[in-house]
Amino acid sequence: MKRISILLPYKENFSPKYAGAVSLFVKDVALKSKYKNSITVFGSTKYKEKFNIKYHNLDFERRFYESSNIKYAEKFLINEKKINSDLIEIHNRPATFNYLTSVLKEQKIALYFHNDPLTLRGSISVKQRSHILKKASAIIFISEWTKLRFFSGLEHSKENPKVSVVYSSVNKEKLNKKKEKIILFVGKLNPSKGYDLFCKTVIKILDKHKDWEAYVIGDEPRAKIDITHPKMTKLGFLGHKEVLKHFDRASIAVGCSKWDEPMGRIGLESSSRGCATIVSNKGGLPETITDGIILSNLTEKHLFNVLDKLIKNPKYRKRLGNLAYKNFKNDLDKSSKEVDLIRNNLFYKPKFNGRSSKMHQGMRIMHITNFSERHDGRLYFVSVAHKLSNGLIRSGHSVMNYSDRDVMKMGKNTFDLSGKKYLNQKLISAVKNYNPHLLLLGHADLIKNSTLEILKKYNPDIKIAQWFEDPLIFNGPDYFKNKEKILNKLDYIDHSFITTSPDALDFKVNQNTFHFLPIPVDESIERLKIFNNANTIYDVFFAMSHGVNRGVLKSGKKDGREKFLNQLIRKNPEIKFDFYGFNGRQPIWADDFFQMISKSRMALNLSRGEPIKYYSSNRIASLLGNGLLTFIDQKTKLGDFFDPNEVIFYKNINDLSDKMKYYSGNDSMRRSVAKRGWAKYHKLFNSESVSKYIINKTFEIGNKKKILWEK
Repeated sequence: MKRISILLPYKENFSPKYAGAVSLFVKDVALKSKYKNSITVFGSTKYKEKFNIKYHNLDFERRFYESSNIKYAEKFLINEKKINSDLIEIHNRPATFNYLTSVLKEQKIALYFHNDPLTLRGSISVKQRSHILKKASAIIFISEWTKLRFFSGLEHSKENPKVSVVYSSVNKEKLNKKKEKIILFVGKLNPSKGYDLFCKTVIKILDKHKDWEAYVIGDEPRAKIDITHPKMTKLGFLGHKEVLKHFDRASIAVGCSKWDEPMGRIGLESSSRGCATIVSNKGGLPETITDGIILSNLTEKHLFNVLDKLIKNPKYRKRLGNLAYKNFKNDLDKSSKEVDLIRNNLFYKPKFNGRSSKMHQGMRIMHITNFSERHDGRLYFVSVAHKLSNGLIRSGHSVMNYSDRDVMKMGKNTFDLSGKKYLNQKLISAVKNYNPHLLLLGHADLIKNSTLEILKKYNPDIKIAQWFEDPLIFNGPDYFKNKEKILNKLDYIDHSFITTSPDALDFKVNQNTFHFLPIPVDESIERLKIFNNANTIYDVFFAMSHGVNRGVLKSGKKDGREKFLNQLIRKNPEIKFDFYGFNGRQPIWADDFFQMISKSRMALNLSRGEPIKYYSSNRIASLLGNGLLTFIDQKTKLGDFFDPNEVIFYKNINDLSDKMKYYSGNDSMRRSVAKRGWAKYHKLFNSESVSKYIINKTFEIGNKKKILWEK
């Protein structure tokens, strides 16, 4: 069993005699923990009676000029070396945490905040809190309010995996249905706790409602509020068990703190015993109740009216108490399990498989690429970006599509002619607002490395992946430009996905972080089943784009494929070709594309440049995915995924010509091959499967069954 050392604040009383909130939290959680027998609590108390947990009192001497907290920490280190704990948990002393992390550089150390971090030495400044966030193995807050205070002014994400909120807790007992006419106040008897407000108000209530009593539990040696009433009983400090017995009896409990109380147990304990509970709107107090009354105005008049209404309306009072009891969630078992889960994650790196991948469902993903809004939907049907986003959404993720080119265009001005500065500034702001778990970049070369560095600093646990669909062929189009794009951001990229097989590249990449990306097909986009179409006109379809941004033929521009296509036409005069994007015929897009492929029986998938392993342009999904028998060069090695009766692979132009002639004259065979190819493509490369693959690789989630294209 892993060993855990817990260091309490100096002079914290780990004793039933005078336990504070920190000691109660540590005791309650430890007694329920599965690590109970391997926990050692370290503290410094004068009381002999201790809680029933392994405890070591740190006695030490110091000179007048020495810090008690440092001497306390040094004494702890001497004892800790004997235990050699797997985890140290420090409670409410960030200065002690800072000291110990400077000495124990490799030790796992967690820090618990029970008070406002901005008031504790060692976490007051932004610099100190940034340091804690960097050094801590885990940071646990007892309320959302304390967490928000910690992150005040920090340029870091609040949704950091290191950070958790675990509430103080108590176990419910059987509800006492015979509540007595008692108003209960528990806490320090000082103005900060609102004791003066309580006393001044409750004596008026007791004068009006003669059959009611008030009980006060607590003390305050430093200040005296001497307000008395015959029906108000002051019980002094009581042990925790005795306090809970009084909550069992009381009908109403009041926690009217005037200061921003980080948590306050009164709301939790009174709710667990079915009291009608009143708390102020200060600090974390509103978080302690599910059903109760939150004082928005801390005046005698307002508190009097609230108490008066509860007393005069027994049904209302009872309903509040019953709802508080029914909806009470912060029990000891829950809090202890939450703390143990934090410990487990520190001790053991999670092992992901098919089942535990559920831990990564429902993520926020910001997809940054060119969604081409400015092209009015012309490129939607060939957009890998939209298909990946669709797949991610179907997998249960929240996806923000962020069109970098369109944002850049909006930001152009006299001082930012390109709009790049505007784009990068807006992206930083958007990430902070959306706070994604994953940044997915697609051809996002406009995003600066300095921007990614800022985002990594903001949330060190954010994952960044990139995908790239252009060819990476040495003697192919835009080779050096494309290579630079894919390699430029690698210092900030966790995983890369490319449409060329990584082992076919002529430059070195990490084969563990570079992965093949199939062109996805999407059921909402590739909706046709052309193999069922009886009204076709042409034999073979093919379309060149001449650049997606232009979308039209460019005068004087030549494409290396034109020679091959013209030869193919000349060799096969009996084949009815329907070719676009050359010989004066404009490229076709959007719905026109679907209209035209529906008129052909077969298609040629011919990409730019020399064939390279697995690479294809995005047209492959439009052809196979819509049910066309498709011809592909065998040098692409896509035969690793498709059988000869699903896709027709050719060796050269003569082989292609022969196969085109054969299938144009064998319609039933053509339909059969097209249907099987369509089914295989939709099964293997559907957008949901491809997007899940990206998630699994990026977050290093293993699959029990290996994906076919990982071979």
